[in-house]
Amino acid sequence: DVQLQASGGGSVQAGGSLKLSCTVPEFYYEHYAIGWFRQVPEKEREGVSCIGSSNGSTYIADSVKGRFTISSDNAKNTVYLQMNNLKPEDTAVYYCAADPWGYCSGSEATQAYWGQGTLVTVSS
Repeated sequence: DVQLQASGGGSVQAGGSLKLSCTVPEFYYEHYAIGWFRQVPEKEREGVSCIGSSNGSTYIADSVKGRFTISSDNAKNTVYLQMNNLKPEDTAVYYCAADPWGYCSGSEATQAYWGQGTLVTVSS
């Protein structure tokens, strides 16, 4: 079974920062697009950010643009999501996912593998 290891969630006050990490098995890191989604109860998962393997392109959702940054460390097969200026509406369970298409679709339907969720709580 393919395991994506997500970590880095926690509780912060509004305006604070957190950095999420997703470590991916090497083959999938090299050939799959790796993205971050988030979900709050009774809502669908929202695509937040992604790095494509096919051309290294990145995607950032409008809702977090200017505050969140996605990056990667090839030596560690890890994708990071740096979240700055966090707002209460960013509170959610964050998941990393791997998409075999290799580019960022933004859709949970195309993701083949998911990491365990990591909870981010932002208080006002």
